[in-house]
Amino acid sequence: MCGRYSIAITVKDKNNKASRVARLLEKYKLEAHYNAAPSQLLPVVTADEPDKIQLFSWGLVPHWSKDQHHGNKPINARAETLLEKPSFRELVSRRHCLVPADGFYEWRKTASGKVPYRFLLKSEELFSFAGLWDEWADTETGEMQRTFTIITMEANELVKPTHDRMPVILSPEKEEAWLDVTKGNNLLQQFLRPFPAEEMKSYAVSALVNSVSNNSANLLQQVPEQGSLF
Repeated sequence: MCGRYSIAITVKDKNNKASRVARLLEKYKLEAHYNAAPSQLLPVVTADEPDKIQLFSWGLVPHWSKDQHHGNKPINARAETLLEKPSFRELVSRRHCLVPADGFYEWRKTASGKVPYRFLLKSEELFSFAGLWDEWADTETGEMQRTFTIITMEANELVKPTHDRMPVILSPEKEEAWLDVTKGNNLLQQFLRPFPAEEMKSYAVSALVNSVSNNSANLLQQVPEQGSLF
């Protein structure tokens, strides 16, 4: 699964003209999120408004829900069953989104407890998760809530020792293609595959990331792995 990630634009990102999300984040000057968590309002780019950053809540509320607080709000959607689940099936053909990120966290089980690791591209540039979004309207108040979920799939060889699943990461050229919902469901397999492990890296980070109340650049810093003297 993917339950925590980070997003902060850097000089490298500002110079990356190929990435739609990098260009838009630089334009909108949004604050960094070093510990993005479910229920928070986070930046997304939708197929409906591809040249705009919008803030949606992480945790999908289907449009047909009677109560926005009722039932689960899935933060992840399994790629293998997208067309089987009512919450996602309609969205696959019409409501794609890009979820900007520069890394994500997973917790590795060790003899002394769970250790958080950060996973990112070797280039350390921004990328996008493949996401789906929906909007829910309160018929009494007219309140509109827009939410999103991140698609996950089987982990690549880098992530697998820590977790058996990982978010679907899109390269800049696939960002554009993912936003083109006219391609239909037949091309899902083109996008929904593990990102190459050889283009990624990972390292242990501070346990401070365990608490969503912590949100500083220090969370991105590498710490010695347990059992290491250096």
